[in-house]
Amino acid sequence: MRKLIVLLGFGMLAAGLLTTTGSAAAGTTKAGACASQLPTKIGRFSGIVSAQAISGPLCDPTSPLGASPPLVWHGGPVMPGPTTITPIYWEPSGYFNPGDYRNLINQYLADVAAASGTNTNVYSTATEYSGSNGSIRYNIVLGTPIRDNPFPKGGSPRGCSLGKMDTSGIYADGSGYTACLDDAQITTEIQNVITALHLPSDYNHEYVMLTPKHVASCFNPGSTASKSNVCTIDHYPSAAYCAYHTMFGPNFPVSGTVYANMPYPIYHSPVGFTCGTDAGGHGTIESPNFNGSASSMDADVEVSPLSHEIMESITDPNTFNGWFDAIGNENGDDCAYVFGNGTWTDMGGTPGMFYNQTINGHHYITQEEFSNADWFHTDGAGGCVRSESAVTP
Repeated sequence: MRKLIVLLGFGMLAAGLLTTTGSAAAGTTKAGACASQLPTKIGRFSGIVSAQAISGPLCDPTSPLGASPPLVWHGGPVMPGPTTITPIYWEPSGYFNPGDYRNLINQYLADVAAASGTNTNVYSTATEYSGSNGSIRYNIVLGTPIRDNPFPKGGSPRGCSLGKMDTSGIYADGSGYTACLDDAQITTEIQNVITALHLPSDYNHEYVMLTPKHVASCFNPGSTASKSNVCTIDHYPSAAYCAYHTMFGPNFPVSGTVYANMPYPIYHSPVGFTCGTDAGGHGTIESPNFNGSASSMDADVEVSPLSHEIMESITDPNTFNGWFDAIGNENGDDCAYVFGNGTWTDMGGTPGMFYNQTINGHHYITQEEFSNADWFHTDGAGGCVRSESAVTP
């Protein structure tokens, strides 16, 4: 039995089988510093936010990866706007996304929508780019949030499985995974939701799939222990990503459904990798909305990769012929884990609660985004900015 709960605002209404109710600081860090060990494009998977080491440098300076700006248009479409972002919280029996977590993610997306047309946050930098279907406008709409269950019960697609070590020692509290979903299962479920609720699939809509804590995901079926797989943070060589975006559908890459896979965030992990601001030896998770609950910190961590994936979907929705640099990096990739100028002193807030984005009156910490204009204006010395207003004139 499938149950979809469509949220109005931040409330919840359910009825039977199917319910349908219905100023940032200036730009700073130079682009080009390596921000990823994993290629940011693998087949149709793109904008891959790689897990980062908690200790040591942010990346291996001898790596051939990194950034190769500027971003170049490859002749395809963009998401010109209005762009409706619909969060789907997949929560089968025994799994859930805490209320503080959902509420803050929904608030963030609502704030991004309310700030549409301004030039004071990272989304405003997308207006530098255009595609075969027009110029990008900062015009975000929050789709009605959806809570969905259940998980698939075997059959086809079969899905991924957990290596025996991955049942513990993944999250900061020492717990591990109890389930695993591959990309085919994720896209199947997104399509189930779209079909059940008669939602559109086009270049004006993106679906962000937010899976709950204790759920791993992988690109392919098979075990997380397989060296050939690519998965969320785990104890095996498959450990790779925090999030990614792409598109699916029978007409892909000409048209289809734009989506992002957003696993529950991992930081302070016993595995030694993170998706948060404790990367690269910083040692601290900055959580400007921390209210004493771990789930509020979880949401603050998730906001940055969520921003990363939405921005990249807007500028390179089908992952093949949008905007990316000479090595396949998109606008988020070239500034991944770049929050400021190497220090935290130019950010608002206090230690542990620093922020670098003020959107609709609320504070968030997100990575910066790549600006072609800033990169050209600074003769390659810049590029990562917190807003279009921060672009060097």
